[in-house]
Amino acid sequence: MSDVLKNIKWGIAPIGWRNDDIPEIGKENTYKQILSDAKIAGFAGTEVGGCYPQDPAELKKELDLRDMKIPGQWFSSFIIRDGIEAARKAFEKHCAYLEAVAADVAVVSEQTYSIQGTEKCVYTEKPYFSEQEWALLCNGLNELGQVAQQHHLKLAFHHHMGTGIQTLAEVDRLMEATNPKYVHLLYDTGHIYVSDGVTMPLLTRHYGRIAHVHFKDVRNKNLRSCRDSHKSFLDSFLNGVFTVPGDGDINFHEIFSSLVEHDYKGWIVVEAEQDPKIYNPLEYALKGRKHIDLLLKRYI
Repeated sequence: MSDVLKNIKWGIAPIGWRNDDIPEIGKENTYKQILSDAKIAGFAGTEVGGCYPQDPAELKKELDLRDMKIPGQWFSSFIIRDGIEAARKAFEKHCAYLEAVAADVAVVSEQTYSIQGTEKCVYTEKPYFSEQEWALLCNGLNELGQVAQQHHLKLAFHHHMGTGIQTLAEVDRLMEATNPKYVHLLYDTGHIYVSDGVTMPLLTRHYGRIAHVHFKDVRNKNLRSCRDSHKSFLDSFLNGVFTVPGDGDINFHEIFSSLVEHDYKGWIVVEAEQDPKIYNPLEYALKGRKHIDLLLKRYI
């Protein structure tokens, strides 16, 4: 394989098997099953899900048995709601765990005012931050980014539907107002596509800050239906808006070529919130891997 790909690692998110926002979804799938399925599908690691053990030694043993790694884990920050000190205390514990399992990034999403777990329409009712709240958030993220560094991690901020940092303009502002030494970006194809209708501007404008990538595809037909019926974020994914790369309408060839061109180093994680009873997790992990192999073909 070409040297240009040597610094890219491929993972998959456990959210295709179990969903932390709706615990009953996929509750029959254990973390060991998720790790084994991911290995069978050809992935080098998974992010940490809510069903994973809190004891890092237990998780590390299961990873070592499968020769797998942990790219990172989601952290819900409430810097605006609770203040920097409270967020920092929780984040210290989060980062200590990730360091113990040899992760690379801590994925952070500011959840103050978030509607992603509510019944509100995710397409029309997203929250916004005041000038004072923006300042508090950016200062807080700079502090959390220093905590991450102390644990040999990078803070990767996740722009997300239904939150105050969702659109390209909001990401632009966040990147401008935070320290690039401490605050990096998680580039999520699905979230920016649903939010802004395009994927490339966010990538090309901020590739120098990108420390983590989520490859999430979108089914346009399902998206239109969910927009028209004013569905919530949770109802949207239960109605099949998201899927694995190659099963929807996003052009991943263009995205991956740009990442390679800009010498991206880090994890690309396949992520697709889906109902596992409708979309078999292993089947869709294999579909996603097949599309990745097509992306890699031109470089082999």
